[in-house]
Amino acid sequence: MSAKAMTVAGVMSGTSADGIDVAVVRVEQSHPWRKKPAKDGATSVPKVTLLAHEGFPYPAELRKAVLAAMNAQSTSTVELARLNWRLGIAYAEAVKETARRHRLRLDLIGCHGQTLYHQGRAERYAGRKFACTWQTGEAQAIAAQSGVPVVSNFRPADMFAGGQGAPLVPLLDYVLFADAKRGRVLQNIGGIANLTAIPAGAAASKVIAFDTGPGNMVIDWLAQKLFNRPFDRGGALAARGKVLEPVLNEALRHPFFRLKPPKSAGREQFGREYAATFLAACRRQSKDSEDALATATALTAESIARSYERSVLPKMKNREADFIVSGGGARNKILVSMLAERLQPLGCTVHISEDFGMPAAAKEAAAFALLAWHTWHGLPGNVPSATGAKRPAILGQISYA
Repeated sequence: MSAKAMTVAGVMSGTSADGIDVAVVRVEQSHPWRKKPAKDGATSVPKVTLLAHEGFPYPAELRKAVLAAMNAQSTSTVELARLNWRLGIAYAEAVKETARRHRLRLDLIGCHGQTLYHQGRAERYAGRKFACTWQTGEAQAIAAQSGVPVVSNFRPADMFAGGQGAPLVPLLDYVLFADAKRGRVLQNIGGIANLTAIPAGAAASKVIAFDTGPGNMVIDWLAQKLFNRPFDRGGALAARGKVLEPVLNEALRHPFFRLKPPKSAGREQFGREYAATFLAACRRQSKDSEDALATATALTAESIARSYERSVLPKMKNREADFIVSGGGARNKILVSMLAERLQPLGCTVHISEDFGMPAAAKEAAAFALLAWHTWHGLPGNVPSATGAKRPAILGQISYA
């Protein structure tokens, strides 16, 4: 099938479960700089142009239901079925409203869905060992209400190809940020933090990508628990505290940080149970709630910096690199400041993705728009060097309007 230019909406709701991001992009077959075929055989990659993006907070009742279902020890089939359909309706409304506000006609929608459970490595269950994942949100509801085909359920195809189903954003990172002369690191800080490293002039097959650990997840939980706020706006609360070094050092001994890439994480590793244990450790050192938030912020910054230093820097062609931050964490000034201070001696210049023309809140949603375009044209969307898959795979399933 020849690749066709399309207007595609990407829909993302992350592990923070705070709402829905919609990004609408124009995707067309083109390439900004590579002249020779890559070693993986690819001769070109699409050109992606952002047309619009919007964010929609979950209604309080829906967010409560999502958080209750995530990593739940017990729930009911009634709750899960209703949540699946309710999320599909919410995604449809968000896409339709974005298109209405910007007067756009959509050709295709790519919806990541809301992750309820992600287990990237094989574990034993009912007599067999296997990995698994579950993103919920009824895609047919989106297709029916929008009148546009929907690609969803992106992760399983990569996992059945031997990968961990994450991260999947590296394809967009490569398309938007690969540079012939300068190394680039794309650090997304959502609930979980993940990076994509692209050495200067590298083919897509040489991209390095993996989850680095907690992003906003622990910070947000503490802000809600201690201050009744959904998140620490701008890092203002953390700025008033001090980092509890013994707690930070102990937290960095978590087994996830010792794993070598490819690796992926979620609420299973760094959700509410982990955050509650982290808070208890902080309380043994200090009764100041701001100190707990400062320490959680430092945990995110230090785990990112160590991930870069240990797993990426040795593979970059030179020490000088642009370190480009996106996601909700890009709006946390204290977190970004901690990162810049830690990474500057390693040769990194820290930027926000807006500096490169992609709003921080839009990038993940735009990634699933691009992945949907690939699926529609029968093209692989995973980056095996990032996910650990044994082969490229066409991702997702199509629901027709």
